[in-house]
Amino acid sequence: MSTESTITVDHSAVERILWLRQQEDYGDSAFLRIAISGGGCSGFKYEMSFTDEAEDEDKVFNDAIVIDTASLDMMENTRIAFEDDLTGARFVIDNPNVSSGCGCGKSFTVNEE
Repeated sequence: MSTESTITVDHSAVERILWLRQQEDYGDSAFLRIAISGGGCSGFKYEMSFTDEAEDEDKVFNDAIVIDTASLDMMENTRIAFEDDLTGARFVIDNPNVSSGCGCGKSFTVNEE
């Protein structure tokens, strides 16, 4: 996979991050950090948290989301959105590199191309 990752951040995700900055008093410079780590029954899982810092090796998207370079390698052409419907409110990561997921929906396997 390429190290030049293309991430699409929907307006819905940016709006929710702006709202959370206000509601949770994170401050105007807070980012939603998305990282992929080993874990879960399928091998990988997403971790999300708010941070005030973007490291040198991070890439910032829409002045709202920060992703480290190791995670970017597994997120090529990913779309990030926010959905609020009858099943709940959540950030949705549509990653075309995911080849399968576990039954609980918390972890996934990445294509090895």
